[in-house]
Order: sequence, then C-alpha cells, then structure tokens
Amino acid sequence: MVTDERLASFINSFNTDYDDVITCIRKEAEENRVPIIRQEAGEFIKMLILMNRPKRILEIGSAVGFSAIFMSRFMDDDAHITTIENYPPRIEEAKKNFARAGVEDRITLMEGDAQEILPGLDGLYDFIFMDAAKGQYGCFFTESVRLLKQNGILLCDNVLQDGDVLESRFAVTRRNRTIHSRMREYLYGLTHDPCLDTAILNIGDGMSLSMKKA
Repeated sequence: MVTDERLASFINSFNTDYDDVITCIRKEAEENRVPIIRQEAGEFIKMLILMNRPKRILEIGSAVGFSAIFMSRFMDDDAHITTIENYPPRIEEAKKNFARAGVEDRITLMEGDAQEILPGLDGLYDFIFMDAAKGQYGCFFTESVRLLKQNGILLCDNVLQDGDVLESRFAVTRRNRTIHSRMREYLYGLTHDPCLDTAILNIGDGMSLSMKKA
C-alpha cells in the first residue's frame, strides 16, 4: 500500500462492513488471496454512488463478485450492474456470492474476455469501474470511453501498484516490468485524453477518477 499502514488502519477503524454477507465474502477472499477492493477504496466508491446515483453501472473485472455486491448495497432500486469476468473459477464463485447476497436480479454477469465483450455492448453507462488485469487497462480504455455517458464517471483501481509505478523500470522485478510500463503509459494517456477530466488519487492502492466532458 502506498499510504502508510498505520494511517490506513486508523482510517479503516471508522469503517465497518454493511452486512454479514459482505463481511463473509471479504474474509473468504482475503484467506484465498483473491484481490478485492480495499476498505478505504470501498468507502470512496460508496460515496461516489451515493452522490451521483448512477442507474447503469459497468464493472470490468468481477473476481468473486465482492465489489459488485458492495456497490449494489448503495445504488437506487431501479439501478443495475453489468459485470465482466474471464476466469472460470472466479465466475463460479461470483455466481454463488450473488445468490447468497440476494442480488441476482440486480447484477448481470457476462462471462468472457472484456476486449471481446465491450465492443458488443450498447447504451451508455453512468459509472464504469475498471478493476481487471492491470496490464490490460489500455486495451479496455477506448471502449470504456465510448460506453461512458457525458458527465459519467470512469474509476480505475490499483493504478499505483503498491508504489511500483513510481519507480524506475529497472527498480521493479523483471516479471513486473511489462505491467509497470503499461500502467505508466495508461496513466499518461488517461490524463491527457481530451474527452476526460482526470485525477489520480492516493486511495488504497491508487485510483484514477475520470469524468467524461460534456
């Protein structure tokens, strides 16, 4: 985590999960080392949803469904989430979690590669949350902007990569250098895109918050 651990622990001491299902899924994910949104990132997402009241939400990267379930707890009754996941074992876990959270009618899970699925989607989304393979963010970017309505929000998680993205390419492990280079390229393109206003935020493992210009 880029933020000091003691500071993050202090902030999170004021935050609580919102029901037993969310708590159980968080615990299971942590035990199985499945990456899910950090608590402070979740609080930020909660506030964005409560402030903007999005009706159509698109998530790229479901994992075990934690963040989609979390978001569903704060959206309006007539809102809906479409989420995409490519890894079969996590797809099955997400389905089970949606069922036990009672949100099967509020969340649509699309199975497959987001690069193949996104071009086939139509309509515009109020809120897009990108939390998939970090080296692939650039591959999803053009379609995400196309699908985002004017004044809509694009939120990307883990963009600081535990601080690695700050370092020289040669200061990170060899196996992480491709992801390091791609994330730096992505952040440059994101912050210089004429269609978006963007801020990079030191929340959790780093988040980028973009709004599509009217």
